[in-house]
This record gives sequence, structure tokens and C-alpha cells, in this order.
Amino acid sequence: MVTGEDRNLRIIKEFRENGGIVGGDFEGSPLLLLTTTGSRSGNRITKPLMYLEDGTRFIVFASKAGAPDNPSWYNNLVANSLVRVEIGNESFDGYAQTVLGDERDDLYAKQVALFPRFGDYQDKTDRIIPVVSITRT
Repeated sequence: MVTGEDRNLRIIKEFRENGGIVGGDFEGSPLLLLTTTGSRSGNRITKPLMYLEDGTRFIVFASKAGAPDNPSWYNNLVANSLVRVEIGNESFDGYAQTVLGDERDDLYAKQVALFPRFGDYQDKTDRIIPVVSITRT
């Protein structure tokens, strides 16, 4: 049985081998690798995430495909907002911050317009899916 973690490791490997280009479910989608520091373990943890460019910011969505709880990467960056980002062949340090209120709603609506499955994710859960802004440090 293939786990979500196995799938992520394959995507990360393909991303790094192909300058940020991947196939499968993410083919043609804007994808970045986000590395956070584990809030309990202190280990560096990398996850592939779809993103939305907003000026100089990169916006990611803690959807977890509509699961009832937030993904661990989101909990990690709440505890430590300094992150590492890889986009294409570029990597940089960043500062992550949860976006709230109308700005959050507007950014989420933009993502849903581009990728309707994000609307499905919100419909599947009672939680408000967090939206996170990443800026270069």
C-alpha cells in the first residue's frame, strides 16, 4: 500500500530531478516545496504544495484535501514561521504568516477559480482552511 508520505517523497524526488516539473496529479500545476521545522521533533520536514503567486508573495493553502484537521506543516509554521521554499531550480528562506479575514477569503476564492477542487476541500470540512503567505527573508 502506498502511503501519503511515500507519494510525497516521490513527488519531491521528481520535483528536484526535473527543475520543479512533475507529472501525475500535479502535472501543469504551480508546485513548490515547503520545508518547515517540526514543532515537536525539531526536524526539517518538506512537503510539496500547490501555490498561488500574489505579487512578491507565495500563497499556500492548508487544505489537507478537506480533512477535519490542519496538516502538520501548518502547525509547524505556526510554531516557527521561518521556512525554506523551493520553486523550480530556486530555493530561498521565507517568513510564513497566516492570512485572515477578507484577504484570506479573496485569496482562497482566487485559488478556487483556478483549481475548483479547493472549493470541494472547503465543502468537505467544518474548519476554515488556513491560507498562508510566504515572503522572502
